[in-house]
Amino acid sequence: MKKETVKTKRYQIAHIHVWDKNNKGDYAIVLAVQELLLKKFPGAIINNFPVEVLKSYDQAQAAKLNRADLIVIGGGGIFYSYFLPFSQEMIAALKKPIFLFGLGYIKEVDAPLWTKDKSASVIALVKQARGVGVRDLNTKRFLIAGGIKSAAIKIIGDPAALLSEKKPVVSTMNKLMLLPRRVKVGFNLNYSGWLGFGKWREDILRAYRETAEYFQQEFDAEIYYLKHHPGEDNIYPELKIKNLKIVDLKPSEQKYIYGKLDLVIGMMLHVGVMSFGALTPEISVAYDIRNYGFAEFIGHPELVVDLDKLKSGELLKRSQAIFKKRKNYQSKFRTRRQKITDNFNDYLKFIKTNL
Repeated sequence: MKKETVKTKRYQIAHIHVWDKNNKGDYAIVLAVQELLLKKFPGAIINNFPVEVLKSYDQAQAAKLNRADLIVIGGGGIFYSYFLPFSQEMIAALKKPIFLFGLGYIKEVDAPLWTKDKSASVIALVKQARGVGVRDLNTKRFLIAGGIKSAAIKIIGDPAALLSEKKPVVSTMNKLMLLPRRVKVGFNLNYSGWLGFGKWREDILRAYRETAEYFQQEFDAEIYYLKHHPGEDNIYPELKIKNLKIVDLKPSEQKYIYGKLDLVIGMMLHVGVMSFGALTPEISVAYDIRNYGFAEFIGHPELVVDLDKLKSGELLKRSQAIFKKRKNYQSKFRTRRQKITDNFNDYLKFIKTNL
């Protein structure tokens, strides 16, 4: 007798997310989330929806979302003033199980406080969700302040840390001159829409320039600019760093390059997340609460430098100290990355069990 073949259910997953392909971090998050989902739900059909679908009630869009077996929201900065308020009518119209997947709360330096309707709409979404998985403690604190019980919130981390890496083609590798015995330092600026950049512009540029010059003079270091957004073309030339090499690759290739560097100094959150995932320490010049949140989550708050400390030379001091301990960070990051992998595996099991 022939054995009967057991058919595996082919899940339909509606994925609501920020997917700005011009922003390497946003793109990396989506790719990482969908890699993780497909490992747990092999053969699943994933349909993409922009986070803006939550901003107003649309019967046709609600019907499309409700045709899925489950709705996954995130990761990334979904809880961001720019996307809010969500439509509570639209949220109520979603009848399929909702799972928040490694998403976070964004609060930029000098940004105004949220209005009550924005906060209320986020809490309404969280209450509707069957599973709440956030990326850091700051997001959990924000939700608790809004009335969500602590036990209902799982801190699982940022999925982009687990994005698979791909080695670029030989010609790209040769051009970047990633020589194994050469000190290699990467830099990144946030010029993607943060309105506060102008206030801190000269302090940031001066601190970056000073740090790059130190590594070039002391170690004959190769310096790389790690581009995450096309808007950065308007600012990184002002660093005036000699022999600056530009790294602007697909997210998985960009992450591979981060793993070949000795130290990264950045601002965009996912420069830090991807560097961590590639086991390279990144010092984050904090323009947002999320920079602090990620450093806290991985257990290394010293990897953040406040904007108001740049004038005192703190970025260079911190860079010198972290560079000396870079091998120790690599070992600690490997252990922490495994913990994040376990977090996501456990959360994916939770999702499958609670459908």
